[in-house]
Amino acid sequence: MSRSDYFFTSESVSEGHPDKICDQISDAIVDAYIEAEPESRVGVETLTTTNRIVLAGEVRGPQEVMNKLEEIARNTVKKIGYEQLGFHWENAEVEVYVHSQSPDIAQGVDAAGNKDEGAGDQGLMFGYACKETSELMPAPIYYSHKILRLLAEARHSGKIKGIKPDSKSQLTLQYKNGIPIEASSIVISTQHDEGLSQEEIRTIVEPYVVEALPEGWMCNKNNFFVNPTGKFVVGGPDGDAGLTGRKIIVDTYGGAAPHGGGAFSGKDPTKVDRSAAYAARYLAKNIVAANFADKCSIQLSYAIGVSHPLSVYVDTYGTGNVPDSQIEEVLKKVMDLSPRGIREHLQLNKPIYQKTASYGHFGRKPEGDGSFSWEKLDLVEDLKSNLS
Repeated sequence: MSRSDYFFTSESVSEGHPDKICDQISDAIVDAYIEAEPESRVGVETLTTTNRIVLAGEVRGPQEVMNKLEEIARNTVKKIGYEQLGFHWENAEVEVYVHSQSPDIAQGVDAAGNKDEGAGDQGLMFGYACKETSELMPAPIYYSHKILRLLAEARHSGKIKGIKPDSKSQLTLQYKNGIPIEASSIVISTQHDEGLSQEEIRTIVEPYVVEALPEGWMCNKNNFFVNPTGKFVVGGPDGDAGLTGRKIIVDTYGGAAPHGGGAFSGKDPTKVDRSAAYAARYLAKNIVAANFADKCSIQLSYAIGVSHPLSVYVDTYGTGNVPDSQIEEVLKKVMDLSPRGIREHLQLNKPIYQKTASYGHFGRKPEGDGSFSWEKLDLVEDLKSNLS
């Protein structure tokens, strides 16, 4: 029997966190290739450390983009706001070790003759949705992201001074009868200018925490921790190395749902680590929005070079009003879950990925340029007609 009264914690990291810098650089490269050639293939990883950026991976696309990789990396770091002695967009050393895609991988993925486009790798991907927030996301991760996003917006606009790009949030919510009711503790760590005291940082940060949370959810002062070590001046890659793909729980559901283990950033949409995870979220969100369940998890699995999923698994955690097995069969009817089908349905061959690489890939608003198309609720009526 599942518990109804409990505490649950999720964390987020800002766009200036070392790992998130890497995710954004990798996805800026994905966008550049797709903008130049929508069918480009990209698998690029980034490493950052003290005043150094290293790019590695494989691509298939226009040479003109390959020639711009260093520029793309620098511009991404500049946009985040790094002009520190130990990490500066202009004078950091950038090393590029990117080469052509393996022909062995290409032949498994490419369509040829009667063979449809295959998955770019084997693996299992999960999607999740629940009724805890208006965006059908788990509340702890949703509000952890919101706190840092509000702080970043204030930093970029100049509304607050003394706060640097690197920051983290951690939010513990109390649940009663399975519903989140308030924050029991909040932790915010943010890089700052030398000379600012812990209490001064707390005064800067607190209004944005209160703004992010529903009314009455703020925890008591004894459980509100700001820069618990007392000082956070050295930050970003100068304080801790960063790598693409190390924040997969931050990117998804904050630990409230299963994760297949594959990262998203730096990968074009033929890689099902990314596209199938988006499809699974899209389907789960539409199922919950159509009121077939209060929460829903979907697992898809693939084999490299094989065009259709090996399995489709639905779990509504006992909250569904139709059998999970029935939902599984209907999902196969309402959406083509091959890599090509997902890419075309969600229109993923667009330069829409850099903005996904900070503050979560899910629970975002669909935008006019096609970004976050997997957050649309345009399958609701189709699901109702097939499941009612």
